[in-house]
Order: sequence, then C-alpha cells, then structure tokens
Amino acid sequence: MELGYVGGVQLSLFALVVAFFHVSEYLLAAAIHGRSNVSWNSFLISKQYIFAMLFALLEYFIEIYLFPELKDLWWISSVGSVMVLVGEIIRKTGILTAGRSFTHIIRVYFGEHHELITWGIYRFMRHPGYCGFFIWAAGTQLILCNPISTIGFIAVTWRFFSTRIPYEEFFLRQFFGTQYMEYAQQVPSGLPFIK
Repeated sequence: MELGYVGGVQLSLFALVVAFFHVSEYLLAAAIHGRSNVSWNSFLISKQYIFAMLFALLEYFIEIYLFPELKDLWWISSVGSVMVLVGEIIRKTGILTAGRSFTHIIRVYFGEHHELITWGIYRFMRHPGYCGFFIWAAGTQLILCNPISTIGFIAVTWRFFSTRIPYEEFFLRQFFGTQYMEYAQQVPSGLPFIK
C-alpha cells in the first residue's frame, strides 16, 4: 500500500485540523476563564471521541488499500476542508461572542458572569458552538473521503446534540425565564431538525 501524494495531503490536513481544533478550544477557554479555571476537559477529547477517530483512520487505511480511487476524489477533500473552516469560524465566533458566558460544561447553576447572549452570531442561531462542531466533524471525514465515517459522524453528533440541546435549554429557561423562551421561539437552534 502506497499513500501517494493525495493520501499524504489528506492525512496531513486531517491531523492539522484535528490538532488545531483541540488546542484552540483549550487556549480559548484558558484565555476567557483563566488557566487555573480550565481543566484538561477543555481539549474536548473523550474515550468515545478517540474511538471514533481511530475508526475513521482504520476506514481510511482499509479503503486506500482496497479502493484507492475512492481517495483520489480531491474535490470531496476540498469540500471537507471548506466545511472544517466554516465549522471552526462558526464555533469560535460563538465562543468569542459569548465570552465569559461560554463554558465547555453545561451550567446547572446560575454563574456570576452568566448572561443571555442574543447578539452577534447568536442572532442567527442559539447554539453556534454545536452547529460549528457538527459541520467541522463531518468535514474532517470528507477530507479523508471516508463515506462510512462521514455518515457515522453526522448521525452520532446529531444524536448527541439532539439530547444535549434540550438538557441545556432546560437550565437556560430556569435562568432567564420568558426572555429565553421568546428568544428560542425567534431563533433556530443551528442544527437541522432540532427545534
């Protein structure tokens, strides 16, 4: 099995975007909340996530061996690259707009710096962080031209957010009452089929 130029570019780009995403998540959280208030959890790496990425790499190497022409579809990798960039911009814009109100862990108690953010990107979607991650995750798999993992990542991240968003919004309604309910009626969640 020889990776060739396209395979080398795909794997290098994949490694770069994954590393950038996780390091930038930690650095942004540390910059916003102070390094002493941020844990390793802000890298957003879990056992399930590692398993998913290992599965994606396994799929990539099996397919490049059995169906090398599948990995030569550079235009699919290009679409994935654009999706990764768009996802990063949406997510990071949401984080920067929310500032101290942003955390990686859902707040179940009202915090000192917690405020309802309805301006900037939040005028267009209630959950830009989730929307951005959803687009980014699918894009990482398109970079690798991984059909199985693309479908899997879309399904798993959508399912995850379809349960996380209602849970988070329960607390937002507790914190902000009718102000949040009116906002939620006017602004979509940012993910397809999640109200």
